[in-house]
Amino acid sequence: MKKAPVKEKWVKQQVVKMLKARHLYYFFPVAGPYQSLGVPDIVACIRGRFVGIECKAGNNHPTEIQLRNLEAIRDNEGVALVVNENDLEALEQRLETLT
Repeated sequence: MKKAPVKEKWVKQQVVKMLKARHLYYFFPVAGPYQSLGVPDIVACIRGRFVGIECKAGNNHPTEIQLRNLEAIRDNEGVALVVNENDLEALEQRLETLT
């Protein structure tokens, strides 16, 4: 029997579980008419570090504008991450280094 493909929503839920388990501050930027395009799915503040997390599922990749935003975060000494269902263990380890 073939497994159902993983949805981005599931990836986001797993990321949130990790953040909550560490009692970290995070939020989901709300899409609206005045929001900038390409903002990461989850924004967190970890020990004073700005962290942007873009969640993807399957073979999906960040768009060009999402990549530009992630690069801008890195350029300003923030942490910018792209996570899919195969990267969750690596994210767990990365969060350990930030907390």
